[in-house]
Amino acid sequence: MAGKTRVIVVDDSALVRGLLSEIINRQPDMQCVGAASDPLVAREMIRNLDPDVITLDIEMPRMDGIDFLQRLMRLRPMPVVMVSTLTERGADVTLRALELGAVDFVAKPKIGVADGLRQLGEDITDKIRTAAKAHVRRLTTPPPAPAGDTGLAQARPVIGSLGRLSTEKIIFIGASTGGTEATREVLVNLPADAPAVMITQHMPPGFTRSYAARLDGLSRIRVKEATDGERVLPGHAYIAPGGLHLSVERSGANYVARVRDGEPVNRHKPSVEVLFRSAAQVVGQNALGVMLTGMGADGAKAMKEMRDAGSWNVCQDEASCVVFGMPREAIAHGAAHEVMPLSRIAQALIDRLRSTAGMHTSRV
Repeated sequence: MAGKTRVIVVDDSALVRGLLSEIINRQPDMQCVGAASDPLVAREMIRNLDPDVITLDIEMPRMDGIDFLQRLMRLRPMPVVMVSTLTERGADVTLRALELGAVDFVAKPKIGVADGLRQLGEDITDKIRTAAKAHVRRLTTPPPAPAGDTGLAQARPVIGSLGRLSTEKIIFIGASTGGTEATREVLVNLPADAPAVMITQHMPPGFTRSYAARLDGLSRIRVKEATDGERVLPGHAYIAPGGLHLSVERSGANYVARVRDGEPVNRHKPSVEVLFRSAAQVVGQNALGVMLTGMGADGAKAMKEMRDAGSWNVCQDEASCVVFGMPREAIAHGAAHEVMPLSRIAQALIDRLRSTAGMHTSRV
């Protein structure tokens, strides 16, 4: 078994444990070394079997998945892929799990679990492979739960106003694995009058609305799930809905969001490539591109097109990424002007906007 990724499955459903074990064991490069019905059993398995990755159900008896995850990431941090449900509560709790350090998640279907999980087999095993290579950090202070808290953004240090510097500019963000928290880090450090932000985060249907609401409660700017045809305004961030592509178009003097179905691009829908290519074609020198943590190469070529069209681009550095794939590919394509830690990106965007104020030109 040398060289195989060792996985423990934690789920209270015997059916799901069996299906996930079967899916994992069919892969030549991984092995399910244990399956636990609840976190207390899992705790002993982890001690005894030393897995590389665990899959963790959210709702379980004796201790729920979130409590277990929080303890695990504080005491013995390791790669975790959450197994969530396609419900509003499932989405909210999954986002909390990502805040606490889970690498990624899969959503099990509400009906037809057996067939649904088998159809998700490739997705599940891809996420386990990615998780096995992820940079996992120890949880020190748990991030605040934003539910009902409207004072978080106001409690942050004051960020100077950008004024009219931002009216023609748009910030474009692409992210995948680890990106929910990386995007949050950028958005909460932007001023209320920041340029419009358009975001493609690889995320399935049913989760992006909760994600947008969560970010809206933490940020000075307004954050929402994008809707087709709406005007793109400064001080607002627009997140691509799960399962649909987001792009930007011109309508007279205004930018508008386009949200459309279509074939996956680079295996993804939404795809960063679609958003960034529209940025290159429509926004040009008024675009600022940001590539955050994620597996694969989605958006790398289009980010180079953005640079060729006059945009200014920054990529997250390897040390601060959960997975360095997408930034690495963008850098390799010559798309990045700068590479820096996640903690510096928001300020770099603000500095760039201020430094180019004198060169600001409208494309109207």
